[in-house]
Amino acid sequence: MATVEQSRLPGPGTSGVAVALPAEPRRLDVARVRADFPILDREVNGHPLVYLDSGNTSQKPRPVLDALTEHYTRHNGNVARAVHTLGTEATEAYEGARAKVAAFVGAASPAEIVFTKNSTEAINLVANAFRNGTGRFRVGPGDEVVISEMEHHSNIVPWQLLCDRTGATLRWFGITAEGRLDESTLDDLVTNRTKIVSYVHMSNILGTVNPTARIAARAREVGALVMLDCSQSVPHLPVDVAELGADFIAFTGHKMCGPTGIGVLWGRSELLAEMPPFLGGGSMIETVTMERTTYAAPPVRFEAGTPPIAQAVGLGAAVDYLTGLGMDAVRRHEEELTAYALDALATVPTLRLFGPATPVGRGGIFSFGLTGIHPHDIGQVLDAHGIAVRVGHHCARPVCARYGVPATTRASFYVHTTTAEIDALVRGLDQVRKVFG
Repeated sequence: MATVEQSRLPGPGTSGVAVALPAEPRRLDVARVRADFPILDREVNGHPLVYLDSGNTSQKPRPVLDALTEHYTRHNGNVARAVHTLGTEATEAYEGARAKVAAFVGAASPAEIVFTKNSTEAINLVANAFRNGTGRFRVGPGDEVVISEMEHHSNIVPWQLLCDRTGATLRWFGITAEGRLDESTLDDLVTNRTKIVSYVHMSNILGTVNPTARIAARAREVGALVMLDCSQSVPHLPVDVAELGADFIAFTGHKMCGPTGIGVLWGRSELLAEMPPFLGGGSMIETVTMERTTYAAPPVRFEAGTPPIAQAVGLGAAVDYLTGLGMDAVRRHEEELTAYALDALATVPTLRLFGPATPVGRGGIFSFGLTGIHPHDIGQVLDAHGIAVRVGHHCARPVCARYGVPATTRASFYVHTTTAEIDALVRGLDQVRKVFG
């Protein structure tokens, strides 16, 4: 949300009274940001590290590393299981992280935040509810689940499994030649038979930022629920769940400066209350007898066993770090990098870009190919020059099939990325072309 500043300069029709003017959005001091990431001081194969694989996993700033060290050295204990000081401190830190995450995405309450191990588990948790639940969470023959061709495998396979096991039908949105979600079939795809629409907010392979308003409105018309895979959007954009119009979102810590092994499911409180547990064990219970068990209220109902305590603490520190930078500033930085990269990559002969060719409605994820050169060869030559990119199908094989390629090379940006690193990528691609003729 834009801030405002007070101006007392008289203007037309004023008498010098205070007038609220839009303030210039904050900008990142990228040099200072880079100093927060120790790994960026590394050399790789005799070259300064150019890390362009943040879409896969982000690097960790010192405040996150320090928070993990502090927790393990001073406050290590299990949560909700002890009255001793260490246990109390660990519980307070764990629940404090939940509150930070809730505020970060605009949740109505920390109780709407379920900690998982990653986005994949969060999506599987919701899919499991449709397999084993009742009412809105009951799926069978004649029902339909709608996804898109743009999805990461973690938002395809759980729904395929659900349909295989229940007799429901899986349907999907296509992708346009420009890498946009094809909404032209919306009314035919999302019907009274639809139980849930689950699709990606920002594509991990195309960089496309998908609109939500029209699809969410159509889902409401037919009584369907909406889930968004926000694994790429929450780290890079200001995200407010109230504005998205979704019922569930999933995202993961390791793509937003946090540790691996920690993810998040946000769900509307009334829906979480209806959902059956995903895993059974300690902590998620209310009472247990030999005959039956009753379950705790959300979110604890979905957090069986010892949770990822230190990882949650680290995620809370990552949220603090990103909040300190300002997500509007993060978004602006990435918009500028995206526009710069589109122009820079357009100068590379024989390069084919997959995804939108304009910066509108896209993020800093660039998948591409070079005619006649395998992506793995591109990645190896770039690594020889210290440039880290991703190669393969990026767990989005249907997208590669849509464009008739087995794999792509992907460069992805974050808060510490500079235009000089994009220039290094372009020079590296020139070296690739020289090596392979």
